[in-house]
Amino acid sequence: MKTMLVFSTVYTFAVLFVSTKAEHKSTSCNEVRAAYRSKGFNSNDVPNKGIHGTHLKVCPQEYSCCTLEMEEKLSQQSHSDLKAPVSQLSTNLQSTFKQRHSHFDQFFRELLDNAERSLNDMFVRTYGKMYVQNAELFKHFFQELKRYYVSGSGAVNLDSMLSDFWEDLLERMFRLVNVQYEFSDAYMECVSRHTEQLKPFGDVPRKLRLQLTRAFVAARTFTRGLALMPEVVNKVSTVNASPSCVRAAMKMMYCPYCSGQIALKPCQNFCLNVMRGCLANQADLDTEWNNFLDAMLSLAERLEGPFNFESVMDPIDVKISEAIMNMQENSMQVSQKVFQGCGQPQPGKGFRSRRSVKETGFTGRFRPYSPDARPTTAAGTSLDRLTTDVKKKLKHAKKFWSTLPETVCVGERITSGDDCWNGTAKSRYESVVMGNGLANQVSNPDVEVDITKPDLVIRSQIAVLKEMTSWLKAAHSGNDISSDQDEDGSGGEESGSGCDSPSCEVDRDIYFSTTATPINPRVVKVVHQDTSGGVRVVHGSMALALSALVLALLAPHWR
Repeated sequence: MKTMLVFSTVYTFAVLFVSTKAEHKSTSCNEVRAAYRSKGFNSNDVPNKGIHGTHLKVCPQEYSCCTLEMEEKLSQQSHSDLKAPVSQLSTNLQSTFKQRHSHFDQFFRELLDNAERSLNDMFVRTYGKMYVQNAELFKHFFQELKRYYVSGSGAVNLDSMLSDFWEDLLERMFRLVNVQYEFSDAYMECVSRHTEQLKPFGDVPRKLRLQLTRAFVAARTFTRGLALMPEVVNKVSTVNASPSCVRAAMKMMYCPYCSGQIALKPCQNFCLNVMRGCLANQADLDTEWNNFLDAMLSLAERLEGPFNFESVMDPIDVKISEAIMNMQENSMQVSQKVFQGCGQPQPGKGFRSRRSVKETGFTGRFRPYSPDARPTTAAGTSLDRLTTDVKKKLKHAKKFWSTLPETVCVGERITSGDDCWNGTAKSRYESVVMGNGLANQVSNPDVEVDITKPDLVIRSQIAVLKEMTSWLKAAHSGNDISSDQDEDGSGGEESGSGCDSPSCEVDRDIYFSTTATPINPRVVKVVHQDTSGGVRVVHGSMALALSALVLALLAPHWR
């Protein structure tokens, strides 16, 4: 009898508990209504009491505070909520490299402008009208360098452009050195054809071609790489989620609402499986993305070292002046070889046979240059500062796509313990976490992924990254293999320094340094001291023309 009484009491309490729980289920939609309204939806959509969930398509079909209409609206909301953190991370990445591209591009352009302006201003101040009459040679030189930087080898072949520059320079200097002669156009064509053989400027043209090619190819390709990154990120991040992904996101984020547990967060592993299924195609971009970043980092090392754009452009006036001094020193031998090969020219009319150094007013000095100096030369910064900064950003961007799920499934978005939403109830998530990438989603328990249909947008971006990586690797060796188009639509052609060694080091004297102490240019040697103490001027066409040569056109950068 006593036993029956105890059983009766326990049964009564059990009935009361179940009854209370059922009543709780049917009357606990107030919190859901407030949360639903906070999402911007009409609170009248929420039933006053829990209803049976047989009508639901995604969430558990138990007693629920969600109607089918609510489930559909919350599914749309889950799609937006799923995209939000990925979009924010992608936007931050785009912004970072848009800024770095702008900084590098502005720096390179200003450096070119500054180099041209510095040379022009100095020569105008020093030589006035005589330089101005020949300044278009340098103006065209810088215009072609800028055009190559903007449009690439499809618009300007650097090798051909530099050869033309030295040929034009030789023609002008040859006329000035031999002012007592008259030369026909045919004669000067003969001179130009023998520029390579004569080597009137010494080894400077070869070294300058090597430096300019390596530096410009590296600078331009690196800048293009920085410009490409935001484009790829933008296209990849806007790939639409599949219906299966949206369904899984709804189940993860808002099915707890329907069960009245609005504060319940998904289990971390549940979140990881959903995100890895939703971002399977994006993760497949990671390998080529990392290869691209490695190539960018390697080229950045080149920009800091042997391919330093700043070290080429800042002292370019000194380098050209070195070539001119070589021509001045060897002008007699060069002219004799030309006369032997192209014939003896006709004497000019009204030639003054004597001119003193004093008359020319020549008082120039070389500007010393140290290759180790890295001044703030453009855009308020230096190349070393820019590359140091961008290398940190490039390293940080590695594995961006494969780590997106881990980056999203953290903090307030998930619960790390067992008291979490596992997709059906508040309990531990038992399923195995899938790996990254499309192929690993074949057994994803939460997102149905068709591994036989990769996303075409992402596949196209993988191809874009592969092509850019090949350009970066070529630029690392000083070669331009990009297929740019100029305004006329003509295709580009390969050009470069032909540097194939891993180190690709520049020559020891590649910077064309001058001595720290200014020296008198050799042109002053046309004046000699007589044993009697008087001054005499050396006769002959070469010596007579040296002063006019310097005054007329091209002298070192004087200070």
